[in-house]
Amino acid sequence: MNTTPLPPTTVIDCRPSLTGRVALVTGGMGGIGWATVQALAVHGVHVAFTYARGHESPEAAAAAAATLPVEASTHALDLAHIESIRACVAEVFARWGHVDILVNNAAVGTATVAAFATDPALQDSAMFAINADGTLKMCQTFLAHGAGAPAKIVNISSVGGGVQVFPGFRMSDGMSKAAVAHLTRQLAAELVDSPIDVFALCPGATDTPMFRSSTLDPLGSDERDAFVAALPKGRLIDPAEIAQLIVFLASQYSAPLHGAVVDASLGLGVRPGRITG
Repeated sequence: MNTTPLPPTTVIDCRPSLTGRVALVTGGMGGIGWATVQALAVHGVHVAFTYARGHESPEAAAAAAATLPVEASTHALDLAHIESIRACVAEVFARWGHVDILVNNAAVGTATVAAFATDPALQDSAMFAINADGTLKMCQTFLAHGAGAPAKIVNISSVGGGVQVFPGFRMSDGMSKAAVAHLTRQLAAELVDSPIDVFALCPGATDTPMFRSSTLDPLGSDERDAFVAALPKGRLIDPAEIAQLIVFLASQYSAPLHGAVVDASLGLGVRPGRITG
């Protein structure tokens, strides 16, 4: 990964610093994860992406990988279990020899956590185990395998918890995403003199199956229309918009942002009352 400062006349083209690199993207089968896999691939990055063990099929993951313009690999992952995390990261390093980019995207939300437990209290515990502790363990395991080699770590948090508080939204969801933002800042502080850059990206209302199931699907048609109309710009964020930001953070141009927790919410982070007022 090139860490040489760039002259101010440099044309921003992410491909030279990305082509031939290897990225590990967790939760790569849908929403922001799949958009990220595709965006990195078209920039020449070899992508190892994960599917949720027990919830997504290896056949579907392999079929998705076959559509990419670069060689890719797929790996099972259960973020709630350290053995699965260790096995996944070891498998990726064994397959590719090195990993230059880690995108911690896999997570559960208010609705999707129901697939892991029926008791609301246990769901809250699963939220922390997967979103917060799982991301922590992924970072720790990745860093141990990389042994200080140049790398980029992009943690996906959320505007809810990572940037703002939204009354009425599930507390464990926001708390787990706030933990990811804190993890990013602390890792960045500890790695400030290393060749490893760390960032957190905090999307707002993004048009993903997770957001639809947790927020939009429980609403009636008119309520959904009113909710979206009240959002900044009157629309949902497209997953591809978040993926392009991840591409930038994975490139050589992102170094000055080391440690940044980036509000990527179309302005919802500075005007939360648009949906809570």
